[in-house]
Amino acid sequence: MKDQAPPGEFRILSHGMLGYGFPAASLARAVEAGIDLIAVDAGSTDPGPYYLGSGAPFGARAMVLRDLQMLVEAQEATGAPIVIGSAGGAGGNPQVDWLLEVLREVLRRLGVRKRVAVVRSEMDRSLLHAALDAGHIRTFETGAALTHADIDAACRIVAQIGPEPIIAALAERPDIVLCGRAWDVANVAALPVALGFPRGLAFHLGKILECGGQAALPVEGSDLLMGRLSADGFVVESPHARKICTVESIAAHTLYEKTNPVNLPGPGGTVDLTRARFEQIDPARVRVEGSAYHPAPVYTVKLEGARLAGHRHIAIGGIRDPRMIGQIDRIEADMRDRLAQNLEGRIAPGTWLLTIRRYGLDGVMGALEPVKTPAHELGLLIDAVADTPEIAETVCAMARSLLLHWGYAGRIATAGNVAFPFSPADIPAGPVYAFNVYHLLELADPVAPFPFEMLEVA
Repeated sequence: MKDQAPPGEFRILSHGMLGYGFPAASLARAVEAGIDLIAVDAGSTDPGPYYLGSGAPFGARAMVLRDLQMLVEAQEATGAPIVIGSAGGAGGNPQVDWLLEVLREVLRRLGVRKRVAVVRSEMDRSLLHAALDAGHIRTFETGAALTHADIDAACRIVAQIGPEPIIAALAERPDIVLCGRAWDVANVAALPVALGFPRGLAFHLGKILECGGQAALPVEGSDLLMGRLSADGFVVESPHARKICTVESIAAHTLYEKTNPVNLPGPGGTVDLTRARFEQIDPARVRVEGSAYHPAPVYTVKLEGARLAGHRHIAIGGIRDPRMIGQIDRIEADMRDRLAQNLEGRIAPGTWLLTIRRYGLDGVMGALEPVKTPAHELGLLIDAVADTPEIAETVCAMARSLLLHWGYAGRIATAGNVAFPFSPADIPAGPVYAFNVYHLLELADPVAPFPFEMLEVA
């Protein structure tokens, strides 16, 4: 970690998702301009509960290694510490260990040694059971109260940590901080807050930088983004030679993934944007002032947990006959009746669920689809989820076979109704997970449950 920030300004480079790639030229321009912190988001709940439940990493290893190696090389050139949050996608212990091993390979390739602080955020179940009994776990956006059974059923539970555990690790002056699940803003804001910059400004800047180049125009895939933080505001700019930041693009990303346009809640408090001002200071850069911060009476972190929900088998097919497309509601209903009859006495009800997504009719919005006229071609995704892989395979295969040969009014051919692009048509898709913990945990100490370990990694 560098001795201090440059007088009056702290320069942050953000990569919005480790493994999504970024132009080498953008990184080179940022290094040339000067960097005091490299902030990296490595995960999200956006890909769904599979990664948290399974512990599998999100992102191709080759691309994660590529991005990480380039960022470590940038650190070698600038001395800026690297803070990585939500390691491996969901931030569970298996993913932290996976990303740590990728980092080891990067350092072996470069022949360098780094001091690495590892902050884990996977929760101990006994702590959660005790907190639930003590009334320290709140309902959140789902409105459903947490139960002891939910805690026990979850494959793993992580907390979305705030900046405080990262600040504690940074006090030991590591080169790299590798975190489990973390508030996206914290990766950017922890070091500036530790150096004395206002929380409101640091957190607001973190909100804008969290997705990297998505706040710059034109948006052409993943890219980097830079922020220059001072005591009374910050400037956002793209290190890409052809991209610009505008008041509209920066204000729009301020509103991204928020339920309230002027309040940004997070661990420990709320960023107040009521008095925030956006100014286009030149054709490519935007300055922001006026962001404030209000601490909450009780510090909370969001808990995320996922349970095993079953096993999946899918089949993908297409229908081109307008007569069948026009009758698809009745055909599907009758097919489901026959399917239940065929399975009766062989597979217990309640052990399987069949979903058929009809792309070209209502495959995206389902019953909410306002346009009821189907296209001339209909894509079917047959999705069977069941208690065992064998039941899922049976349900999927039978539903596919029934649709393939179902008779309907006006049918001309007696062969297949549905075209299947793959052989075999039925594809095992593995275990299925569901979020079952999405609650707020009250903490008297935001650091104590998340200790860090210091490693010398070569």
